[in-house]
Amino acid sequence: MIWSYPRGGELTKDGELALDVGAYAAHIAALLGAHIIKTKLPTAHIEQKEAKPLYANTDWSKQSDRVKHVVQSSFAGRRINVFSGGASKGEDAIFQDARDIRDGGGNGSIIGRNTFQRPRDEALAMLDRIIRIYKNEE
Repeated sequence: MIWSYPRGGELTKDGELALDVGAYAAHIAALLGAHIIKTKLPTAHIEQKEAKPLYANTDWSKQSDRVKHVVQSSFAGRRINVFSGGASKGEDAIFQDARDIRDGGGNGSIIGRNTFQRPRDEALAMLDRIIRIYKNEE
C-alpha cells in the first residue's frame, strides 16, 4: 500500500489536489508496485502547464469523473484505489464524497477524523450510512 500524496518542490497548494497531479501520483504508486493506492480526492484544477491541453476538452466539474480518471490512471483500474476523507466537513459532504467515489469506481475512503471526532452514536450512524452508500443500497 502506498499513500501517494504529492507535495513539495514547485507544487502549489492547489496543485497538491490537482487532477493531473493526483492521477500521476496514483500511476506512479502503481508503477512502484502498490496494489492498494491512497490518494486525495482531486479537484478540477490542472497544475502542470504541459498537461493543460490534454485536459482542456473534457468537463471535469463532476467529482465522480475525476475519481474515475484517477482509478483509470492506476493500471486502468486494476489496483485498489481508496481516497482520503480530507478536512473535517459536514455529513452531507461526506456522504456525497462516498457516492462520488463509488460512482467513479473507487474502492472506498478513509474517513477517520470525519467520524471519530463526533460523539460515538453519531459516528456509528454515519459509518453505517457510508457502508450502505458503498454497497449501493442508497
